[in-house]
Amino acid sequence: MQQIVFLDRDTIPHQITLPRPAFAHQWQEYPATAPAQIVERLQQATIAITNKVVLNAEILRQLPQLKMIAIAATGTNNVDLDYCREHGIVVSNIRGYATGSVPEHVIAMLFAIKRNLFAYHQDIQAGVWQEKKQFCFFTHPIGDVAGSTLGVIGSGSLGQAVAKLASALGMKVVFAERKGAVTCRDGYLPFAQVLQTADVITLHCPLSAETTNMISAPELAQMKPGSLLINTGRGGLVNEADLVEALRTGHLGGAGCDVFTQEPTDASNPLLANADLPNLLLTPHVAWGADSAIQTLANQLIDNLEGFVAGRPQHCV
Repeated sequence: MQQIVFLDRDTIPHQITLPRPAFAHQWQEYPATAPAQIVERLQQATIAITNKVVLNAEILRQLPQLKMIAIAATGTNNVDLDYCREHGIVVSNIRGYATGSVPEHVIAMLFAIKRNLFAYHQDIQAGVWQEKKQFCFFTHPIGDVAGSTLGVIGSGSLGQAVAKLASALGMKVVFAERKGAVTCRDGYLPFAQVLQTADVITLHCPLSAETTNMISAPELAQMKPGSLLINTGRGGLVNEADLVEALRTGHLGGAGCDVFTQEPTDASNPLLANADLPNLLLTPHVAWGADSAIQTLANQLIDNLEGFVAGRPQHCV
C-alpha cells in the first residue's frame, strides 16, 4: 500500500480533475505546506508530490521511507537531486505539457510590448486622448513583429515551440549557444552574438548554478538598443535590479516577466516596485496555466506515479 502525500495541492486549480492512481494507495493532500510542516506530513509517505515545496538534503535525511518524489512541474531546483540519486529516491517531473500555453503567452507579451498596448491603455486612463483632441494619438512607438529577429535562449520543447510560432509570424529565429561555450553546435550562434543582434530575447532554460543571473548588467548592455527581453523561464535567470535599470535608462525597449526570484513576490522586488513602468509587463507565473495544459500536467503526474509503482519509472531526473 503506497502512502501518497501531495504537499501543495492548491498549485493545481480545483477546476482541474486530478485522477487517482489505479494501484492500492492512501492519498493525503494539503493546500500548502510550510517548511516546518514537511517532515511531519511526510513521516509515513512512500511517495511525495510537490510543485514548489523545497525538499533539501536536511529534510530528506529525516524521511528514510520515502521512495519517490513526483514533481508536479518541470522545474527541479526545489529538490536535492544529488541526495536522491545517492539514496535511491526516484524523482520524476512533468514534461511537454505547456508547449501550447507558454509559447502563446510569450507571443502575447511580445505583441503587447512591441505595440505598447499597456502604455496606450495607461494614457487613455490618464486623459491623454482628450488633451490631444484628435481621433488618435501617438505617444509611444509601435513596432512591427514581422521582420524582426527573435533570439531564443534554451532550445528545449518550449523554446522550439516559441520558435515555430515566431517563424509563422514572419520573424527570423536564432538559437543561442550556451553562455561561455567555446564552440557552437550546428544551428546555434554564439551567446553574445545573439544578444547583440536580436530584437527580442526569450528565455527558456532551467535555473541552475550556471544559469543564475545569466542576464545581468553586462549582458543587458550587450543587447541591441531598444530590444525586448521576455522571461517565462525562471526568475533567477535575470538580475531584476539590473533589468529595471536598463528599462529606466531607455537602453531596453521593454520587458515581459512571468517569473520572479521570489514567488509570491513583495514590494521589495525591483520588478514589482517599478510595475508602473509603461514598458514593463508583469504576470504572476501563469504562462503555463491554460486549463488544457494543467489537465495534461495532472494526467502525466498520475502516469508518473503508476509507472514507478509498476517498476517502469518515467520522466526521471
